[in-house]
Amino acid sequence: MSFHSNDKRASDAPPAGVPTTNWQEWSQERALAATLFDGLAKDGIDTPGITRDSYGAGEQRAHERIAALAHAWGLEVRTDAALNLYVTFPGRDRSLPAALTGSHLDSVPCGGNFDGAAGVVAGMTVFSRWLRTGFVPAHDCTVMAIRAEESAWFPLSYIGSKAAFGMLSGDDLCILRSDDNRTLAQCIEALGGEPDRLRAGEAFLDARAISRFVELHIEQGPLLVERNLPVGIVTGIRGAFRFRHAQAIGEYAHSGAAARGKRKDAMLAVARLIIALDHDWDEAEIEERDLVITFGRVQTDPKRADFSKVPGHVAFSIDVRSIEPDTLLRLEACVRLRCAEISASSGVELDLGLQTHSKPAVMDAALQASLLNAAAIHGIPTMKMASGAGHDSAIFASQGIPTAMIFVRNENGSHNPAESMTMEDFACALQLLEYGLTCEY
Repeated sequence: MSFHSNDKRASDAPPAGVPTTNWQEWSQERALAATLFDGLAKDGIDTPGITRDSYGAGEQRAHERIAALAHAWGLEVRTDAALNLYVTFPGRDRSLPAALTGSHLDSVPCGGNFDGAAGVVAGMTVFSRWLRTGFVPAHDCTVMAIRAEESAWFPLSYIGSKAAFGMLSGDDLCILRSDDNRTLAQCIEALGGEPDRLRAGEAFLDARAISRFVELHIEQGPLLVERNLPVGIVTGIRGAFRFRHAQAIGEYAHSGAAARGKRKDAMLAVARLIIALDHDWDEAEIEERDLVITFGRVQTDPKRADFSKVPGHVAFSIDVRSIEPDTLLRLEACVRLRCAEISASSGVELDLGLQTHSKPAVMDAALQASLLNAAAIHGIPTMKMASGAGHDSAIFASQGIPTAMIFVRNENGSHNPAESMTMEDFACALQLLEYGLTCEY
């Protein structure tokens, strides 16, 4: 990570055709953004937080709100077979490849109001300013409100963005929603989508027709807060592999009567796995490898477990992330080796279940440089940083589309009701987003 100097020079100037802005000019758009955030909060209110469920009522209301606003402004509005929403501001030469921005509108259960939604509101706010000032970009610019980025509802990452590029399989469309066991296809169809077109691999987006994708998102970690910086420029996005529904299968026994050597304690087996992988994490850090490992769920069977019983069954999950593909491969091998060793020594079966994964993504170097230049022009303090969480930008980058991300400072992390982003920081990010959509690079 490195800090970027924001010393403005006399030669610093935006390229021709890029609107020259300052923070004060964006103050006229702040009221619109605040109104949109308030409306989205009401669409998903789930005290104490926000729930905009993927392919559910909360996400649907949010999409309808953005579409209604776009129609009222006279902009072009389209949806694809997966119900991703596209709002297009026509450029002077419509034959040129378009610049895309946006993010997702769904949330985790009882999450915060800014994760994902900030990127969609940002794009619409930029369009509002262009309409007010009469600016017309050289090429089309499109805000994409993406469906189902959060994998809390379906055990698959980046559903909406994958669907836009024809990357969903028939098996993907059969996965079950976590709360009601409806298939993804049924949920899409219930809202007016066309899963048969997705099953056939139909792509709505053509990478050749897209000049860039720039996603604005709140930071989901503490770095910008710790460094007292309003925004960050993302260098890459960690990939991951996950075992969402792993289980340890041992034997229930009386806690007082079962001798230690005779026990098949499922909880102890999981604990040993956690400790073993933590040691592997230590070794990765010594080698200066990028890695995080999380056991987000560890639970006994509430119907069969008891304080006076040796646990015979434990459900758990493993989430491993890294920016380095080789590190992910090495850790997957470690997970399987540790499970085999612990099973052999304890008599407890460790069944990892279905594995899901996402590839690391590198952000475009030229776009990063352009955004850093914009920060210098506008006197906005910033830094380069990696993203620990996954984002739809990873799918765009995987298609060979030049991709960039702008992080906005956020107190209290994300995926919780306490997400906090100031409108002052948001205004800084808006200036960078506008530049990223319109500059030549």
